[in-house]
Amino acid sequence: MIDRRTVVTAALAAIAAPVSARPALAQAAMSRITAYAFSFPALAGGDIRLAEYAGRPVMVVNTASLCGYTPQYAGLQELWTEFHDRGLSIIGVPSNDFGGQEPGGATEIAQTARHDYSVTFPIAAKAMVVGPNAHPFYKWAAEARPKDVPRWNFHKYLVGRDGYLAEVFASAVEPSDTRVKTAIAKALADT
Repeated sequence: MIDRRTVVTAALAAIAAPVSARPALAQAAMSRITAYAFSFPALAGGDIRLAEYAGRPVMVVNTASLCGYTPQYAGLQELWTEFHDRGLSIIGVPSNDFGGQEPGGATEIAQTARHDYSVTFPIAAKAMVVGPNAHPFYKWAAEARPKDVPRWNFHKYLVGRDGYLAEVFASAVEPSDTRVKTAIAKALADT
């Protein structure tokens, strides 16, 4: 979700500004919103607040249990194991947006992620990732990188330490791909 202070500050600035400056101020306020302003309901209850990962790279991946790319859960777990102690976080976001490949509820999603693929990184509750009802994080990412929106399951957004999108990887790019590991290493090294 978007931080209320950011919205209130932007609204007050827009009201106080001359009419000719208001569109520029609104755009400036929106451009300052980072990924850390959002949260996802967690699969097991509670929230996954991206603000808790501020200053660290985060990979957000839309997942599905019945997809040809579902074995990428194993590769994502390997990334988590390799880079988590250095500061990388990974968040899986189950979505039924593509091919109806995530039809189940929390129990079925947990079965696939936790039991079938031994995933230990955080998994969000099922969310929409495209279209007008997309989760706010995905709307923000689509605005930031309109040519790099999810077109299928296992689309990967890498958020840099600054909270902005550092890299985007299409579904077909395996988590073990050198490009992914290089981008993560760079994001971890950026200060």
